[in-house]
Amino acid sequence: MPNEPNRTLPHELRLDNRSKLSVSGVSEVESFDETTVVLHTARGVLIIRGENLHLQTLSIDGGQVAVSGTIDSLSYEEPQKTGGFFRRLFG
Repeated sequence: MPNEPNRTLPHELRLDNRSKLSVSGVSEVESFDETTVVLHTARGVLIIRGENLHLQTLSIDGGQVAVSGTIDSLSYEEPQKTGGFFRRLFG
């Protein structure tokens, strides 16, 4: 399934003083603005929420992303199952 994370890649987070976040194992930056950054990582979709968020470093080839600003929360989402109703129900 294309939306599934690649769990073989190393994935690491480092948060300094809630103002600087370094993330490795990033395969895609889905979206970003001053309050939300959405990253596809080796362990699932990572959602970063806060204020005045900025992408400081972006190296998808190396899987590295750095975010600065006031970071309020980090959360992971499981990939959405695709397909019809019965596939989602019994899949």
